[in-house]
Amino acid sequence: MDIWPAIDIRGGKCVRLRQGDYAQETVFGDDPVEMASHWVEQGAERFHLVDLDGARSGEPTNIEVVARIAAETGVPCELGGGIRDEATIVRLLEAGLTRLVIGSLAVREPDWFVEMARKYPDKMVLGLDAKDGRVATDGWIETSDVDAVTLAKQYAVEPIAAIIYTDIATDGMMQGANVEAMAEMHRAVDVPVVASGGVSTIDDVVNLARAGLHGCIIGRAMYEGVMTPAAAKEAAEGAV
Repeated sequence: MDIWPAIDIRGGKCVRLRQGDYAQETVFGDDPVEMASHWVEQGAERFHLVDLDGARSGEPTNIEVVARIAAETGVPCELGGGIRDEATIVRLLEAGLTRLVIGSLAVREPDWFVEMARKYPDKMVLGLDAKDGRVATDGWIETSDVDAVTLAKQYAVEPIAAIIYTDIATDGMMQGANVEAMAEMHRAVDVPVVASGGVSTIDDVVNLARAGLHGCIIGRAMYEGVMTPAAAKEAAEGAV
C-alpha cells in the first residue's frame, strides 16, 4: 500500500484543517518546500499536495510552491484544489505534477471530467470527499445529493489513475479512519482506491492495508509525531 504524506498549503504555509473547516487551521510550517524535504528524509516516497486557497477560490494559487516541491524532492506529487479547466491541467502537468485530483468539477461537469480523463490517461484522479456517504464539493463547503459509491462506479470505467476517498467526518480529527467505508469503496470499483481522512495510528494503516486499499493519505498524525512515512510504509508492508 502506498503511503501519501499530505502537505496542505494555504497562504504559502503548510497547514492542517479539521474536517475541512478553514476556521480550524493549524500552521505546521512557514515553508512547505522545507517540510517536504523533511518528510523525504523521514521516508516519504510521494506527496499528496492540496492547494487550499485554490479549493476555495476555484483556481490554483500556490503553483510556484508545488512546482518547487516536485522539483526539489524529486518524488511523484499529486495536487488537488481549484483545478477547473484544461489550461490549468496543462500548466500543472508542465510544472512537474505527476497527477491531478479533480473533485467538485467531476460532480458538476461529468462530461468535461470524462474528456480530460481520456485526453490525459492515468493523470486524472477522482477526488471523492464524502459526508455520510454523500459527495461534498467546493472545499467541503457544500454537500450534494450524489452518492459517493455511485459516482465512483460511473467513472471507474474511464482511464483515471485512482480514486481518493475522503471521509470528512474523520479528517484531521485524529480519531481513526473509517475503514468500513473505505473498504466498501474498494470493493465497488476496479481502479486503485486511496483512503483519506482520520488515519491516526499505525493500526489504521494496518487495517486499511488488510482491507485491500491501494494507498492512504496521512496528514496530522505525521505532523504531531505519531508516525513517520517510513514507519507507516513498514506497517503496511507487514500487514499483507
